[in-house]
Amino acid sequence: MTMFVPSGSTNRQTLIHKGRVFNVFQENVRLPNDVLMNIDVIRHPGAAAIVPLTQNRTVIMLQQYRHAVGGTIWEIPAGTLDSGELPLACAQRELTEETGYQAADWRMLGEITPVPGYSDERIQIFLATELTISVQNLDSDEVLDVREVAFTEALKMISRGDIQDAKTICGLFMADAWLKKV
Repeated sequence: MTMFVPSGSTNRQTLIHKGRVFNVFQENVRLPNDVLMNIDVIRHPGAAAIVPLTQNRTVIMLQQYRHAVGGTIWEIPAGTLDSGELPLACAQRELTEETGYQAADWRMLGEITPVPGYSDERIQIFLATELTISVQNLDSDEVLDVREVAFTEALKMISRGDIQDAKTICGLFMADAWLKKV
């Protein structure tokens, strides 16, 4: 796993907004090229995302309402880490909460940094297999439908532009690469 090593320095950090999930700071920084500037940064606790794959090579996906983008989009299950929570524990919790499935086998596929221009969020992506039905337990702000999509069709949906969510695209491509190795 590649880790980011800061080469600039932060002179001052001011909390602009304390949110339910993340905080926004204005930071006065000296960049590696010695430029001094103010930047707005989202500090995020991290997240986990899951590619839940059935024995029949279908992926359990969500059609989820997202106010920020103005409608419903295709996504893989995912969620924000609770304080002190490990990414795998978050992935296991979110799979059950959002889809109503549990998985017996978990594989770490990798980590992504979705928007490094203004956020430190990192998302750990897992492949979940050996799925069994459990009990869905949505949060009050989760408006979604659980759908089964053939894995090959999900990859085609990316090419057609039907799937635009970055973590979903990365997760499906990471799962495809892993499946081609086994």
